Amino acid sequence: MQHWLAQDPDQVTRDQLTQLVADANANEVALRELEDAFSAPLEFGTAGLRGPLGPGPNRMNRVTVLQAAAGLAKYLVANGEIGQPIVIGFDARYNSDVFANDTAQVMAGAGLKPIIFSHVVPTPVLAYSISQLSACAGVMVTASHNPAQDNGYKVYLSDGRQIVSPVDTKISKQIRSVVDVRKINLATEIEILSEIITKSYVEAVTHLITSGPTTSAQRREIKSVYTAMHGVGWQTLKEVFLAAEISEPIAVTEQRDPDPAFPTVAFPNPEEKGALDLALALATQSGADVVIANDPDADRLAIALPTIDNNWLALRGDQIGCLLAWWIIERNSDQKLIGTFANSIVSSMLLEQIAKHAGLNYEATLTGFKWVSRVPNLLFGYEEALGYCVDPQNVKDKDGISAAAMFLEMMAFLAHSNKTPWDILDELALSHGHHATDQIVVRVTEVAQVGVVMSGLRNSPPKLLGGMAVSRIDDLEMGLGNLPATDAVVIQLAGNGEVENARVIIRPSGTEPKIKCYLEVVVRNSNLLLARQISDNALRVLAKDAAPLLNGGN
Repeated sequence: MQHWLAQDPDQVTRDQLTQLVADANANEVALRELEDAFSAPLEFGTAGLRGPLGPGPNRMNRVTVLQAAAGLAKYLVANGEIGQPIVIGFDARYNSDVFANDTAQVMAGAGLKPIIFSHVVPTPVLAYSISQLSACAGVMVTASHNPAQDNGYKVYLSDGRQIVSPVDTKISKQIRSVVDVRKINLATEIEILSEIITKSYVEAVTHLITSGPTTSAQRREIKSVYTAMHGVGWQTLKEVFLAAEISEPIAVTEQRDPDPAFPTVAFPNPEEKGALDLALALATQSGADVVIANDPDADRLAIALPTIDNNWLALRGDQIGCLLAWWIIERNSDQKLIGTFANSIVSSMLLEQIAKHAGLNYEATLTGFKWVSRVPNLLFGYEEALGYCVDPQNVKDKDGISAAAMFLEMMAFLAHSNKTPWDILDELALSHGHHATDQIVVRVTEVAQVGVVMSGLRNSPPKLLGGMAVSRIDDLEMGLGNLPATDAVVIQLAGNGEVENARVIIRPSGTEPKIKCYLEVVVRNSNLLLARQISDNALRVLAKDAAPLLNGGN
């Protein structure tokens, strides 16, 4: 502890640790916090680093970031990248700019050529910049949609994709070799990147939209409300919309500008209950056609639409993904598309049906865009957690800004045909069956609880769920087909007279202290109202039966 205190360059975290040590003598809460902060180093994996801010090796702070940067620099130099550029971006979270500047100084000291953005940027802009600048790697300082007290550190290599195994293990090994950050060689030969790359990104997305079948007059007719969720998406999205001649959204002013405190939301995640309330209220007041939401680093997209009874309903991630897939096929109907649609294994099975019907290849991947983006000849990829890649040639990662522009392009096309996205979802259900999805999420306080749940599932698997027999259990820890091994269990269900088939997938979250359970049922019925009723009931019963599995029981 004294060693950590001595090497910490940040007066704030030094003071925090000193106070924590003093309080721990008489305060049980402070003692537990101190023990957890020094229980182990913050783990570096394929998601990079992510955790709460604070002192100690198990927290995000300047020491852990300097160690991570030095480990990454050692890895890059060992792989012959000395003298090559590395681009560094950051969002508006607490200390993001500090962590980015520390990283740049470490890279310069290691003989690399750091290029750091002069301003906060969305994660998709950082991902885009890597290939544009011929960089050997990229770093994005962000905790995405995590709570305000968190920050994180994403790493990309020269292909513009997030790292995967075994690269994470190799970098982690180098990080562990950094014992004292005071011995890291720092330098200040750093290139500052102005707005040029952001402007280039805006031009790329604009070309994507204006090369489609809609006119500027049609695109201007769609009225939208937008929330940046206190993140960094607004300025770039606004520039994209104006350049692509889409009407400027009506911004939720309380959430428009970057604010690391996230004062209006407990969790700055558009999926969380209540996160869209301000946007929905503004949409009702303004008579908007659609609500658009990005998460704080703008790599995810949420959509809400008005219903026939004048209420608003947020689309599930799978609904947005399948609508974008349909639109990518429709907007290119005058040419033969060649390539692959892909989504994560926990996302809806409907995408496979859409792809095959269009004569396209389909591939399921492990959860995370680091896997989706690696699919060869990718045309479009998505994951149900609101991540969409609509322009893989330019951004090999999820991108909530280009996806938003394309969704509004689709709405402009549909409005010209007197249709809505609801109509397309109905058409897809008639063609491929009504695919209904739901999710159960359990937050855990102890990491050990995750192991207990997954072990219980493997050692005592269920035989019946939701009144449907278990037809097969795939333990992804053993790998499955071409999928690498991962901690997840897939339970295939035989269906019944009304449900054609169903599936339950349980896995720990890779970025948050959660266990997630993904449910899907498929119902084929020409009466869509009846199909929805059957699927809603089947999901409800299935969720009731599956919930005990997340607590280690069955």
